[in-house]
Amino acid sequence: MDITTGTRASDTERAQIADLLGRHLTEGRLDLAEYNDRLTRVYGTTTREDLQLVLQDLPKLTEAAASQPVSRTRLPLWQQIEGSAWLGVSLLSLVIWAAISIAAGEFTYPWPIWVIGPWGAVLVFRVVMGWESAAWNRHRTH
Repeated sequence: MDITTGTRASDTERAQIADLLGRHLTEGRLDLAEYNDRLTRVYGTTTREDLQLVLQDLPKLTEAAASQPVSRTRLPLWQQIEGSAWLGVSLLSLVIWAAISIAAGEFTYPWPIWVIGPWGAVLVFRVVMGWESAAWNRHRTH
């Protein structure tokens, strides 16, 4: 990218810098809060020079790293977060149900199935259908 002082940045250049920030995030150089702050700065800047300031303390990514094929088996971040939330709520529901059953001295109605089942089915359906993942993978490769 040619950097000339005072030259206005295009939306394409902003998207390229945002993509580089995303790569630094996935490689662990940025945490989510810092990534969000830098991304806000990227889309708020007007000049190419200001765009480069967002990356100044990060190492340059090599062409080999930039041109590596993208894994299509990895779930998008939001699906990973949703899956983690589902797992946490499921475990909490099971613990509460077990505590109630122990306190009652018998197995009570297995109400956690109504929390775990439908939510899990929706998550699995979304992953299997791949609509969101396909759009995410297309975005990552461009």
